[in-house]
Amino acid sequence: MRVVCVWRRESEYGRALEEWIMEFERRTGREVESLEPDEAEGEQFCRTYDVVEYPTIMVLSNGGEVLANWRGQQLPLFDEVSYWATR
Repeated sequence: MRVVCVWRRESEYGRALEEWIMEFERRTGREVESLEPDEAEGEQFCRTYDVVEYPTIMVLSNGGEVLANWRGQQLPLFDEVSYWATR
């Protein structure tokens, strides 16, 4: 499973999301893949998964299927993301 976060570091939510990612990784031991929508890899990811709102946190299966996603500045609970990331 992959946990992917698409966000802009230089934004009003950047600091809060950076702290969320660090705390999620510390508590769960799972890595969060960070992508910037303005970089080539992030742009391709956004096109593939139709991401138009930032931040977006997605849990993807090993085959690339979207298992869960959260969009906007209301960040999900660690338990919510962890639940989907361990299925």
